[in-house]
Amino acid sequence: MKLYHCKDARSLRALWTLEEMGLAYELVNMKFPPRATHPGYLDVNPLGTVPTLVDGDVTLTESSAICHYLAEKYGPTDLAIGVDDPQYGEYLNWLYRSDATLTFPQTLVLRYSRLEPEERRIPQVVADYTQWFYSRLRSVELALEGRDYLLGHRFTVADIAVGYALMLGVSLGLDAKFKPNTQAYLARLVARPACMRACVL
Repeated sequence: MKLYHCKDARSLRALWTLEEMGLAYELVNMKFPPRATHPGYLDVNPLGTVPTLVDGDVTLTESSAICHYLAEKYGPTDLAIGVDDPQYGEYLNWLYRSDATLTFPQTLVLRYSRLEPEERRIPQVVADYTQWFYSRLRSVELALEGRDYLLGHRFTVADIAVGYALMLGVSLGLDAKFKPNTQAYLARLVARPACMRACVL
């Protein structure tokens, strides 16, 4: 397997999963944005986005889907919840909420506060989508009441996926308003050895 990765990007989800599972992989570290900085990357992933996982004839480009794929294809693993488990639906919902609901507004905050040239930055977009992120983050705070992880006391790839969204929030300076359950949860996640390894690769 080969993972195309940019430090602190969504590819961290895939890298963290690979590390948690102890799978063998080749890591291609790239500078962001890879479509402009890594020659030939558009031949691998025409979208130019990151991550890309190449596993034989299979190519995946969605970070949460890569976590799901690895846990299913290379399991059995405690990182996945089976279809017969009563929490399976909740597990999938968190796995995909991580990007569609939590990371999405942060990408707009990032773009219009840091990535765009000064004259193209839009403070109102930053303010609006910051509030959007916080309002969606309430679901995480509520879910963690009396729980170590989103699905109780078992750590899954859903925690990896949501954990990255929280880590992105830290990098954007949004963590000042994280509630107590969310703060404690993030501390547990980043203390995991596999997370620490992935963050320095």
